[in-house]
Amino acid sequence: MKPSANRRTVDLSAWPDLVVVYLGMRVNALAGLKTLLGFGPKIAGSVQARPDGLLQHENFLFSLWPPHAGMRQYWRDFESLEAWTRSDPHRIWWQQFLHDSGGTGFWHESYLRRGGMEAVYIDMPQDVGFARFAPQRAARGAMFSARTRSGQAGQAATAAPVREQELNG
Repeated sequence: MKPSANRRTVDLSAWPDLVVVYLGMRVNALAGLKTLLGFGPKIAGSVQARPDGLLQHENFLFSLWPPHAGMRQYWRDFESLEAWTRSDPHRIWWQQFLHDSGGTGFWHESYLRRGGMEAVYIDMPQDVGFARFAPQRAARGAMFSARTRSGQAGQAATAAPVREQELNG
């Protein structure tokens, strides 16, 4: 009997340095609804601007209550992702969010095809992803930047949006 399932796969050989990043924002307080809904148009605009290296962007919901929205992005390489996160508009969003999370929690997890994974969780009242099983550490020192958390060699081409000393004194 011939199988009826249409199995397919993909050839990722053209993207040897592919990075997949999952991001989530969870509403923690009523004011967080405004923050979450306000980010939708901003994210859509940044995706429409087609940042260098962004291959694909997808939105989804983790839960309706409490509201917890997410997205998955595919980047050509870590350098492209890092460059975008350190440029406007993301740089400004990140600076503002770290100053005031607006009643929300945020997290991201990155998976690098060449090896390495990393994550950060900010104001998340419940653990998600890696944080549900892996030991947690303060995001300081070698755990401060995505580059060092994921074990990427070298230095970033541009300065971080927020320096560790600005956050931690």
